[in-house]
Amino acid sequence: MAEPFSVSMSVRGYETDSQGHLNQAVYLQYAEHARWSVLRAAGIDQADLLGKGVGPVALENTIRYYSELRAGDEVEVTCEFVWGERKTFRIEQSIRKADGTEAATLTGIGGLLDLKARQMVADPREYFRALADDPGVIGL
Repeated sequence: MAEPFSVSMSVRGYETDSQGHLNQAVYLQYAEHARWSVLRAAGIDQADLLGKGVGPVALENTIRYYSELRAGDEVEVTCEFVWGERKTFRIEQSIRKADGTEAATLTGIGGLLDLKARQMVADPREYFRALADDPGVIGL
């Protein structure tokens, strides 16, 4: 099995809380950055999705914290789409320190919203596959 897509990031000082570790909300921002990065790597950008009249939606996010991150830490944020047969898909992500220590895992459930009908599309895979230059990057 191929390694999941990943993007490197540095923890910035202004992202830390009063205890000096990465603020819990920023983990979600890192995950979001990785999700858009993998879509760009597949050849899909926000304008492409909007042009098709759809937009990604987050339906659920679960974060498990394992090791604190501090200002200056270098991390890799992975992103892997797990496709189902219905309206939703799962996104599995990990945030690891440069030494390989897992800092957090994130699991999300998402879908594509038809922006006119305000309903989830029946098969989000068909939209992503049609827009992607390299659908293999997102597991299609």
